[in-house]
Amino acid sequence: MEKETVYWHLPGICYFGMINHVLFDIMRRQPDLFVEGYKVGSVYGTFPSAIWNGGRNFLAGISSKQEVEQIIKSYNAFNIPVRFTWTNVLLEEKHLSDEYCNMIMKVGDNGLNQVLVNSPILEDYIRKNYPKYKVISSTTKRILSLDRLKEEVDKDYFLVVLDYDFNHDEKVIDALKPVADRIEILVNETCQPHCPLRVSHYKEISKAQLEHNTKIQFPCSDPAPDKRTFKGCMKRPSFMSNADVADYIKMGYKNFKIVGRGEGAAFYIDSLIYYLVKDEHKDYVRGYLMTVLGKMGAVVNSDKEARRDSDKRKR
Repeated sequence: MEKETVYWHLPGICYFGMINHVLFDIMRRQPDLFVEGYKVGSVYGTFPSAIWNGGRNFLAGISSKQEVEQIIKSYNAFNIPVRFTWTNVLLEEKHLSDEYCNMIMKVGDNGLNQVLVNSPILEDYIRKNYPKYKVISSTTKRILSLDRLKEEVDKDYFLVVLDYDFNHDEKVIDALKPVADRIEILVNETCQPHCPLRVSHYKEISKAQLEHNTKIQFPCSDPAPDKRTFKGCMKRPSFMSNADVADYIKMGYKNFKIVGRGEGAAFYIDSLIYYLVKDEHKDYVRGYLMTVLGKMGAVVNSDKEARRDSDKRKR
C-alpha cells in the first residue's frame, strides 16, 4: 500500500537557491534515497529588500523582474510552489501599493504559489487583488491559546502554522486531530521555549525591513552557546525527532516546516539530511550535496563557523 504524501516546506527561495535545486534534482533522479511518501510542499522566503517581508530580514540588494521570473519558474518547473513570507507586522495602508512587492506577486500569480500572512491589512489586500494565491496563517502571529488557535483554523486559510511551543502539547495536538491536514508544524525551531522576546523581535525585524536597516541588532535572552547549530536545536523541548514526526503522521498531520532562514547553510543541510533522507543513505546524500555545491562555488560553513556568524548577527 502506497504511503500517504507528507509535505515538507523548506526555507530559502533565494538564500538557499543552489542547495534547494541540487536537492530537487537528486530527489527526482534517485527517489529511493529519500523517505517514502515525502514530498517538497513549498519553498518559502522572499526576494531581497521586499518591504512586505517579515520573520527574518533579507536586505541584500534587489531583484529585477527578469530574475524574479526566472527564480519562480525554476521552482514551479518542479511543480513546487513558492511561498512568500509576507509577514511584516508593521504594514500600513500606504505600503500596499509598493511596486516591487506587487511586481513579485504578479509574476507568481499562476494559481500554484502561496503567501504567508500576519497583517490583516495585507491579507485583505492580497485576497482582493491576488485571489489565486493560497493564503497561510503565519506562526509569527504567536497564537498561544487553544481557543484562538481553533478560531484561526476555522478561518479561510489553506494552512495554519502552529507555534513551536505547542509541538509537544498533547492537549493541543489531540484537539487539532480533526483538522490535522490543515496544520503545519515547525520541526526544528532554534528559539528557546516560550521566548520572551520573540514578538518584539518580529517588530524590530519588520521595522528594519521597512527602513532597509542592515545594521539592526537586538539582544537574545538565550544563553545556549550552540543555539544556532542543528545539534543544539535537537536539545530544544520543541524539537521534533523523526520518531515524533512518524507518530504525528499516524494522527493525520502531514505538513512539516523546516526552519532555516537566518541560519547557516550547514544548519540547513543537516536538517535536510536528518528529516528527508533514509538512514542508510545519509552519508552518500551529504557527500553528493557538498561535492556538487562545491563545484558550483557554494560555501557551506561548519557548525562552528555558522555559530560564530550567527553571534555576529546577534539575533
